[in-house]
Amino acid sequence: MRLRARLDEYAWVLPETGTWIPSPAPGVERLPLDRVGRESARATSLVRYAPASRFSAHEHSYGEEFLVLDGEFADEHGRFPALTYVRNPHGSRHTPFSDPGCTIFVRLRQMHPDDQRHCVLTLNSDFPATGFERDELHAYGGEQVTWIRAAAGERVALSAAEQAQEALLVVGEALWQTDLTRRLTPHAWIRVPPGCPLRLQTTAPCLIYTRTRPKGFGDPDIV
Repeated sequence: MRLRARLDEYAWVLPETGTWIPSPAPGVERLPLDRVGRESARATSLVRYAPASRFSAHEHSYGEEFLVLDGEFADEHGRFPALTYVRNPHGSRHTPFSDPGCTIFVRLRQMHPDDQRHCVLTLNSDFPATGFERDELHAYGGEQVTWIRAAAGERVALSAAEQAQEALLVVGEALWQTDLTRRLTPHAWIRVPPGCPLRLQTTAPCLIYTRTRPKGFGDPDIV
């Protein structure tokens, strides 16, 4: 399966247009954002756990990164409330579940195997009075993950990079201008190609996840 897999093209999924599909685990649904592969895929997704649902134990070849958007996600290593950011490196293993239910943003099989950093971060949700503030969450090789907190009525502009750049609007509302102006609401996901800036105009205070995404970074066996 190849879904929005070309990093040299603009891509987006808006909450009102995305389609949730069942996963192999009862009560767990996915909204694919981009994907290359079948069940063991290099994938970026929103994942929704119904209350008291769980996934079977599994290993994460080429790593797993997730951001809890609402509710509480958990595994045998801990419990992670909303606005917790977690990186589990290549070869890590867990058995995830959610007692109250939750929604997470997750990236699978997209880490370099030498990037062995494990982290659990509670993200800052304080909005600045004006402008925007950018916190670095992780950097390795050509990958950079950041957390942006922006006031309403601000122009958030990330310079063009040699890699594709993606963003998830976690909280707030913003406008994104490409060929058309698109209104972004919570859980909207966008990606711009290499050499293109990523620009948003906030219309409410916003929390935004961003990442530079080098081509071919992650599992080389998935083509």
